[in-house]
Amino acid sequence: MSATPAPPAPPPVPGDYLARLNPEQRAAVETLEGPLLVLAGAGTGKTRVLTTRFAHILLTGRAQPHQVLAVTFTNKAAREMRARVAAIIQRPVEGLWLGTFHALAARMLRRHAELVGLRSDFTILDPDDQSRLLKQVMEAAGVDLKRWPVNNMMGIIQRWKDRGLPPGRIPAAETSDYANNRAEALYAAYQARLAALNAADFGDLLLHMTEILRGHADVLERWQRLFRYILVDEYQDTNLVQYMWLRLLAQHADPAQRNICCVGDDDQSIYSWRGAEIENILRFEKDFPGARIVRLESNYRSTRPILAAASGLIARNEGRLGKTLRPGRADSQGGEKIRIVSLWDSEEEARMVGARIEAASRAGQDLGEVAILVRAGFQTRAFEERLIAIGIPYRVFGGAKFYERQEIRDAVAYFRAMVNPADDLAFERIVNTPKRGLGDTAIATLHRAAREQGVPLAIAARGLVGTDALRPKPRAALRELLEGLDRWRAGLEHEGHVVVAAQLLEESGYTAMWQQDRSPEAAGRLDNLKELLRALGEFATMAAFLEHIALVMENDEAAEGARVSLMTLHAAKGLEFDMVFLPGWEEGLFPSQRSLDEGGAKALEEERRLAYVGITRARRHCIISHAANRRIYGNWTSTIPSRFLDELPEAEVVREGETRTPAMPHSVFAAGPLGSRPRLIEAGAWEVTARPARAGALQVGQRVFHQKFGYGRIIAVEDDRLDIDFEKAGSKRVLDRFVEPA
Repeated sequence: MSATPAPPAPPPVPGDYLARLNPEQRAAVETLEGPLLVLAGAGTGKTRVLTTRFAHILLTGRAQPHQVLAVTFTNKAAREMRARVAAIIQRPVEGLWLGTFHALAARMLRRHAELVGLRSDFTILDPDDQSRLLKQVMEAAGVDLKRWPVNNMMGIIQRWKDRGLPPGRIPAAETSDYANNRAEALYAAYQARLAALNAADFGDLLLHMTEILRGHADVLERWQRLFRYILVDEYQDTNLVQYMWLRLLAQHADPAQRNICCVGDDDQSIYSWRGAEIENILRFEKDFPGARIVRLESNYRSTRPILAAASGLIARNEGRLGKTLRPGRADSQGGEKIRIVSLWDSEEEARMVGARIEAASRAGQDLGEVAILVRAGFQTRAFEERLIAIGIPYRVFGGAKFYERQEIRDAVAYFRAMVNPADDLAFERIVNTPKRGLGDTAIATLHRAAREQGVPLAIAARGLVGTDALRPKPRAALRELLEGLDRWRAGLEHEGHVVVAAQLLEESGYTAMWQQDRSPEAAGRLDNLKELLRALGEFATMAAFLEHIALVMENDEAAEGARVSLMTLHAAKGLEFDMVFLPGWEEGLFPSQRSLDEGGAKALEEERRLAYVGITRARRHCIISHAANRRIYGNWTSTIPSRFLDELPEAEVVREGETRTPAMPHSVFAAGPLGSRPRLIEAGAWEVTARPARAGALQVGQRVFHQKFGYGRIIAVEDDRLDIDFEKAGSKRVLDRFVEPA
């Protein structure tokens, strides 16, 4: 006999949904009159507060669904908010003004498009169409696109739009000398072309709508009357035009109608490089006199030592409104202190991380709850290779694995084409990268010649450069590439593969291509190329390195199950893990010297917020590490620990390993822009130095274990390369980072 089904649960009465909230959260939900800033610390239930407040407004009859403007930063966040609100009020919610800044601005702009010279059916161009249109504008103006790339000009235009600056209103402080001081004229011409095509790019959506609200009081009043409540998520990440758009809508003539609620965390503002202005959240009380501030400080994610350490660190920042995280659950009062591990070099750091992950996995730790968070993308390589060596599955979150990144694939293709002239795939990839004027017609001619002669593309190219089959410009470019490949190939014998690789990237124009790129990703790509050269220094020959890459790329992508997450600190925001590793806490790397040079004290505070974000990703275990020596190209360079390590409360950390600052024979110091710490400058970058000796290094005669070859005994040591007589595999030469003392 089947069991009698339980009667359906009665729908919640208004107020029941508030029972799940703590006092701070409830105050944020029930404060419905006037401007409100909710300072939501990491792990304090920000999303719950925002969605419950939305539902509370509807359930108490304060507004109809279409009278609430709810703004998020991602479509995913908007979908989640819609689903949660519907779950609380137990019915679908229709007619909502809920979405991202761009989606909501586009929806509004279609009602007023004629005020900015568009029709309501205007087209929104994607990034590729934007670039192609700007290219047409720049070509028509006679701009040399090789000297002044389109992408760089597009970056300038988007920066102006993010700051709410239309053509003709660029202040002196925001001007650009790009393209021989023609940037503003090109911006105006680009906007005119967009209007002629009845089109807008993403930056226009907010820019146009802000201009309409500024210039048409009747339109502004209509929208202010419609939106009785405004809810904004991640307010600390807003740029200037987003801030202006929100402020216009919220500055109702009647102070009693200024019901804007912004939720954010000034301690997690880490996106200035893409236009975010932390000042927007810091000046909220000035923008909205009489505003109430509610601080969410009960953290439901991390243990007390992790929260205390993070709070002690971030308290050093001056540009913040102030709050202190505390455990929100009774079982989080205890817990393991943060571990700061001092290591001799970066290779030992990768081994340490791998060993602790292995030990945690054996103890039952779910690998899906383990993360390695790095300051810069190039740092992932050492950890990827170590995880592969010990058989730990991993994924690179928010980006490609190191050897799968575009710039790495391009550089490796150059290396392959240099070593093996018959490698058609590599030659085809590099022949017009960077652009050399070899268009589709020239490439087709090259392929046809190779097929007809039955020879590799590089051989066919040598024949073509002596004929008139190609136009003069592509013919000259192809000849220059072939001569370069010959020169670099010859240099391998007497200059060494690391030096030749650096020369190749410079002389081919590949490095310059990324140096001229003004996109936010360009600096990271250059760092990745430097890391590639570091990797080269770990191998005896270029051929050995290319063979290693081929083996690395065979890492099983189809493997199922939990994987360690590997990502940058920026990509980790909003995520959480049981165990978090934070490697590379060294001056120049973290805080980033590039950021300090460009932004000074303000950048240092953002770097500290980034450290705070990293620490607060951890639920139970947080391991920070730094190395005394790190390889720069082939040169071992000494480093000093990050200043952030000294700023962590001593009572909340346990220090492991050698903490003495080492002597620095291969580097010189120079005063940094802040004067508080020295920075490192490379000296003799191509003088390959021996790996610094250390106590406890692997010695001749020592028994070791290798994941693939098993047990063996060291018979010779040369820098970081070991000759080992393995018990089953015979004599092999391996890198010391792939063996462990037995």
